[in-house]
Formats: sequence, C-alpha cells, structure tokens
Amino acid sequence: MTACPTGIAHTYMAAEKLAQTARSLGHEIKVETQGSIGAENVLSDNDVRGADGVIIAADKDVDRSRFVGKKVLVVGVAEGIRHPEQLIERVQSAPVYGGEPGDGAGGGAAAASGGGGTGGGKERSVAYKALMNGVSYMIPFVVVGGLLIAISLAVGGHPTPEGLKIAPGSFWEDVNNIGTIGFQLMVPILSGYIAYAIGDRPALVPGMIGGWIATHGELYGMKDASAGFIGGIVTGFLAGYLVVWIKKVRVPRFAQPIMPIIVIPIVATTALGLFFVYVLGKPISWVFTHLTGWLSGMTGTSAIVLGAILGLMIAFDMGGPVNKTAFLFGSGLIASGNQTVMGMCAAAIPVMPLGQGLATLIRRHLYSEQERETGMAALFMGLFGISEGAIPFAAARPAQVIPANMLGGAVAGAVAGMAGVADAVPHGGPIVAVLGAVDGVPMFFVAVVIGTVVTALTTVALVDVAERRKSGARAGGGAEVLAGADAVVTVGGASSVVAGGASSVVAEAGVTEPVVAGPVAAGPVVAGVGAGAGAEAAAGGASRTAVAVAPVPGAAAAPGQGSDGEAVDIDGVEIDGNDVSGDGQGADGDSDSDSDSDSDDGAPSVGVLSGYLTEQTVKTQLDADGKQAAIREMAELAAGTGKVADVDELVRVALAREAQGTTGLGEEIAIPHAKTDAVTAPVVGFARSADGIDWGSLDGTLAKLVFMISVPEAAAGDEHLRILALLSRKLMDADFRARLQGAEDKAALLRVLGEIR
Repeated sequence: MTACPTGIAHTYMAAEKLAQTARSLGHEIKVETQGSIGAENVLSDNDVRGADGVIIAADKDVDRSRFVGKKVLVVGVAEGIRHPEQLIERVQSAPVYGGEPGDGAGGGAAAASGGGGTGGGKERSVAYKALMNGVSYMIPFVVVGGLLIAISLAVGGHPTPEGLKIAPGSFWEDVNNIGTIGFQLMVPILSGYIAYAIGDRPALVPGMIGGWIATHGELYGMKDASAGFIGGIVTGFLAGYLVVWIKKVRVPRFAQPIMPIIVIPIVATTALGLFFVYVLGKPISWVFTHLTGWLSGMTGTSAIVLGAILGLMIAFDMGGPVNKTAFLFGSGLIASGNQTVMGMCAAAIPVMPLGQGLATLIRRHLYSEQERETGMAALFMGLFGISEGAIPFAAARPAQVIPANMLGGAVAGAVAGMAGVADAVPHGGPIVAVLGAVDGVPMFFVAVVIGTVVTALTTVALVDVAERRKSGARAGGGAEVLAGADAVVTVGGASSVVAGGASSVVAEAGVTEPVVAGPVAAGPVVAGVGAGAGAEAAAGGASRTAVAVAPVPGAAAAPGQGSDGEAVDIDGVEIDGNDVSGDGQGADGDSDSDSDSDSDDGAPSVGVLSGYLTEQTVKTQLDADGKQAAIREMAELAAGTGKVADVDELVRVALAREAQGTTGLGEEIAIPHAKTDAVTAPVVGFARSADGIDWGSLDGTLAKLVFMISVPEAAAGDEHLRILALLSRKLMDADFRARLQGAEDKAALLRVLGEIR
C-alpha cells in the first residue's frame, strides 16, 4: 500500500516499482489499493495467511489488525519508488506484529526504539506520523475558526481602546462566537489525534482533555495565558504513551473487556490532567510571571532591541505563554500613553501566518495539497492579525517553522520600533492600520512586509535543507521497520510476500488514484505499499507478494473500473485476481504485449488509451522551451482533434493545476492535466522535448516525455484516474521510456505507445 501526501500518481509508481522488483527476484506480488472510493483488489484472508511479510510505503497510519502475526516493514512512499529491492530484502528480518502498538520494533507510535532498523529513523517516523495525524485533523478547525473570526472582524468590527470589538447582540458577534469555538477546539483536536495515533482509541479522550487543559491556563494559575499549541503537543504525546504503558499491565481476564472503554481512558485522563495541573502548569505559570517582570524592566532600553525581543516572543508559540506575555505587556502600556510598544507587537503578529502562506506560494512542491490550501487561509488570517493561522505549519515542522517565524517577527518588531510605529488598540495585523488605529502606517506596512518575506524565505530554506537531508538518509537505505505495518513479504521454498494495508494517497486535486499489481511468479508473494504496513519474511526460494496501494481520496471511480463500476482489463491486469501483476503478463507468463499487438510494423490500428491518444495528438518534438509554452503547444495539439472548444480555457485550467503543485513526476516525465468543459471529450496528447523542460520535478530532472490529459468535468471521476493509473505504472518501466526516447518518427512512437493498455 502506498500513501503520498504530495504530487500525483506516486501511488502507482511505488506499486509498479515494487511489483517489477518482486518479479525480478522470483516473487509474486499482489497490490491492494485503498482510498476514499473504497478498496480495490483487496487482499483476502488467504492472501494474508499465505504471505510471509508485509510492506507499507506511506506517511500515515492505517489499520493493521489483519496483519497480526506477520512481519511488517513500514517506510515512506518515496522508498517504494527508489529502493524497492532493499525493502523486499529488509522485510525478511522485520519484527512480527502482535496487535499492540508497542509490539515489535516500531510496532506503533510507542515503539520509539527497539530492534530492527535504525533506531533514530524509526523514532522520528513514529513521532512524525503521530504529529501529522494531529495536524491533519486540526487544520479544518484552524481554517474554519480563523476565517469566521476574520470575516466577522472585517465586516462587523471597529477599533476601541480594548481592541477590535463587534457590537454586542449583532449578527457578526454570533459569527465571531462560532469561529471562536473552532479555535477553542483546535488544540484539543491536535492533542487528541496525536494520542490516538500512538495509543489508538483509548488514548483519544485523555489526549483531547489534556489539550483542553493546556489551553485553559486558569486551571493551573494563569489567568490571561495558557500553554497553547505547544502544550497541546506535549499532552498528546504524554497521553498516547501513557495509554500504551497502561495497556502492558496484565489484568484478570474478566477485566479485559472494560479496559479500553472504561479503565484506561479514566486512569489516563485523570493521571494526565493532574500531572499537567500540578506539575507542568506551575513552571509555565512561573515563566509567564517572570517574563512579564523582565519585560517591564526593559522599557527604557533601545526601541530596536525591545521590538526585536517582543517580535521573537510574539512569534514563538502563537497564543502560548511567551506570546501572551509580550502581547499583554504591549496592550497594558496603551492605557499609560505608551502606544509604541503595542505598535511593535502589532507589526509582528501577522508575520507568522503571512510568512508561512507566502512560503507555500514560493516553493509549492515542498508542501502537500492540504498545506497549500492551509497556506491560502493563513494569508487571509494574517491580514486580520490572527497569528494562529501559522500553527499547523509550526506543529508539522517545528524545527524549521518556529525559528523562521521568530526571525521574521524579530525583524518586523525591530523595524516598527526603529520607526516609532504606534498602535492604539490591543490588536495586530494590517486590519488595525486599515481601520485607523495605527500611527505611522507606511512604516507599519514596511515592517510587516519585511518580516513576512524574511519568514517565508527562511522557512523555505530550512524546509528545503530538511527535505534534502531526509532524501539523503533514505538513499542510505534507512528504511524503518515497524511491527504492524501493512505489507507482507515471504522468502522461502514456495513462500509468499504480502504488502497490504489501508492507506490513501492524495494525488492531484483530491483524486484517489489506485493501482493494482499482482502475482506473476510461482508461489505467492503479497506486497503492500501504504502507511502502517507490516511484513513477514521467511527464508527460501520463490516467494509471493501481495501489494495494497492506497489511492487518492476524492475520486468517484477508481482506475480499473469503468463508469458503470465493471472491472476493466488494464495493461493485461484482470481485477478479478486472475492476473494482477500489472506487467502485461497473463497467468501463463506470456507477454500480453506480444499477443495483443496489432502488427509488428506500423502504428496500432486503434488509438492508445481507449482511442484518446491518436496520431493527431502525438508530436515527435516540442518547440516550446518552458512549461507554460509547452502546455499551450500541447493544448493546440489536442485542438486538432476537434474535441477542444476553447484552447485558452484549457490552458488556463492546466496552468491553474500546475499552480497547485507540479505535475512533473521525475524520471524526466511530466503529466499535466485539466478537468474542464473546454474539452467535449477526453483527449490525451504526447510530445517529446530534446533538451528537456524545467517542470519543477521533485528529483530535479527536466521533463523530456510530456503527456497532457484533458477531460470534461463529467468524465473526470473515472477516465481521468484510469488514464493516470495506466500512464504512471507504464512509465515506471525504464525500457519503455528509453524506447519512447529512441523512437525515430511518429509511427514508431505510436507503436511504443500502443503498449499502454
């Protein structure tokens, strides 16, 4: 099973690479796909029972209960593409999943260390997956709550000495209250789902209640502040690991049924709550009190230094004790006539969400689709001084985002302090300047812009460095072994490898893209690519692998299905399980491409990809040397079929899709695509570029093989996905790509392209 947070079709690419490698090693392989449209080519009980190991390449956890007793290997989706042979080898020594989060090395989030794999890499993966699980559930609350608050303040708010206020009893006050509820739930949701990813359902309640306690400082002696989202992260991990520990306590058999629903939640919630109130809360309150006193002693220092310090504090924890200390210090001086301190704070407050939103626009390929959407919402929230818009980014990448936020906040505060910017209301962001509460508006905006740019550039640089290090570590073969993963591999006599599990891959625009690959060699092997995979391997000869590949959520129909839901023969793969290898071989091992070829000389008599790619839509060499020009050239090529009603609109939609994230898949491949009624029927074009075009591919390669898929909105649910699935899997064949590059003319190209079925 594969799950990919960025890009398109990586699900298929990982599945195909695993399938090809397993076959070359003498294993059979079966691929299961799971996503929002449901499961395809599901691994049966017999498949799992006969498998020797489970491989999952994904970045999110899935249900691994069906793999109890199997060896499980869990890695990132990129590992399935880059190092499939290493994965199949490593799964042979993977630990056995026993059904508990702590079983085996990396058997769950609780297994921070243990045998198998590199401890450091494994620990990072467990923490990262738990953190990202919490962030993914938190984001909707941040976006909905933040936007409702921003809209209510923009329309119904007015500046007062107490800050931006909305008229009591008005419609906009009700809207603001609803948004406030979303913000109040934000940290408890983050904490609860971090705990859930570690300790499963029994950890959800203690995690959420712990998060609520973290955000309500009055429970531990802080009237005006709280531990904020950082406290929520702490309670999430504490709750998860506490539940895992309690699960290990042996209890009488009669008490076991009530442990997960009564005993564990009550004990964990009580213990965590009291621990935070009496142990963690006191130091947090102490920090808050002493920071306030320290700042009071700095009022006579340099305005630049004070502004930088306040900016650092504002940006550090966004609603936590450090942030609140700086904010309350600035707002408290307004009444005494000193409005410049609040001016420094007001300039720093919007820098975090604006900077993080800008970063998602500068280097879009570094962010997932969900993060890019959150970035747009963060930009909007930043305009209204809602710093919490940056919390999802800080929670997901604290080591990169928090330092960048602090640097940008410090710069904004220092510039505002140097210019003597004043703010008459305890609120920040451009909204207060627009409403007339700021003195020194031009320099206020200069400070905000400079701080935003510094934050964005620093974030991009740090995230890029982190991604490069991560890629380097993966290249070193640092696959993580987790008991309870969803892929199974067996090596031995007639052995089997199963890679399965339920996970989802978000490919292009929320569309689920499943791939099916299956057995070819003697003896069963099950391999699954996805989050939370497990693997069991035995020594021996030919093996069998079943792979479960998770598609991208949001699709109406999966590849391998027609619009009526019937199974479709894709590249020689029967979805009913007779041949799921995806390699163009039938059950007898004969190549389908040999038997299905229309002729040995000349182009196929029927169009490729159900007739959507024809001689009219193939070009041997592109004239364009840039992405935008290439997309227009491909659109004009498609227009030659008479199926394009509006070329300009088709180009616009395709470029808008590129703005969401590159369609450059790497391996010198790009598959731009558009869903628009500017085309009257599906059409696929193909062209080559001799020098290559910079498509922003993650591996840095220039695109030399360009496919453009154009489908009307009504057909987007099934045809779009089916075409993507076919192309992505076939393009993983290096020999196929080489023959496309080497084809001398259009007829030769069509003969090679005719293998895509």
